Amino acid sequence: MSSPFKFKQFEVHQDRCAMKIGTDGVLLGAWASLESQPDSILDIGAGTGLIALQMAQRSTAETIDAIELDESAYEQCVENFEASPWADRLFCYHAGLDEFMDEIEDSYDLIVSNPPFYSEEVTSGDASRDKARQNISLPFNELLEGVSKLLSENGLFSVIIPFKEEIQFVGLAKEFGLHLQRITRVKGNPNTDFIRSMLEFCFLETKPEIDELTIELERQQYTKDYISLTKAFYLKM
Repeated sequence: MSSPFKFKQFEVHQDRCAMKIGTDGVLLGAWASLESQPDSILDIGAGTGLIALQMAQRSTAETIDAIELDESAYEQCVENFEASPWADRLFCYHAGLDEFMDEIEDSYDLIVSNPPFYSEEVTSGDASRDKARQNISLPFNELLEGVSKLLSENGLFSVIIPFKEEIQFVGLAKEFGLHLQRITRVKGNPNTDFIRSMLEFCFLETKPEIDELTIELERQQYTKDYISLTKAFYLKM
C-alpha cells in the first residue's frame, strides 16, 4: 500500500483514486474565499477528499459535503474523512451530480470543484484515470447547471479549470445566471504562459477582481505568493 500524502493537519491516502493529489486541488482549496463564513460547503467531484479537507481545516462550516461518482475514489474519500480531525463535519455521497441534485433539497453557501477537464480525448491506458480527467463524465454545462440549482442566493462557487477554457466557461456560467466575481490566472514560472484559471462566481453581477499567481521562480524555488497561499497545508512550506 502506498504511503499517504501528509499535510500539516491531515493525511490523504490516494492509492485507490484515479486522480492523485496535484497542485490544482491544493491551490483551489487554499484560494476559495471563506470571507462570508459559509455554514455549508459542497465539493463536487471530491476524488481523495482533499479540497473538502482543506475547507474543514480553514472554516467553521457545520456541513461539508462531497460527492464522488467513482466507487473506489468514494470509498477512499470516506476513509480520509473519517481519519481526519473533522470527521464529524465531513460527509461524502456516492453519486453523480444529476442524481444528487434530484435528491438534495438544501442549498450550499460555498461550492468548490476541481472538475475533470481535458475536453480533447485523452488515453493514458488507465480507464479510471482517463475518465477522471475527461470532462465527458462531468461536462462544464452539467456542472454549472448543478451549481446554479444548489448554490444559495448569496453563495459563492469556486472552480479551477485550464486557462484555455476560461472564456468559454465564463460565458457558459452567465447562461446559468452565475457571474464572475474574482479570477486568478496561474502560471508555472515567470517565463511560461498561463496554465490554469481559478474562478469565483456568484448570482450578483459585479466587476471581477483579476490577479495572477506564479508558482515557481525556477525549479523547486517557490514564489512568495505561492508559499503564502499554501503554507497552511504543505509540510515543506
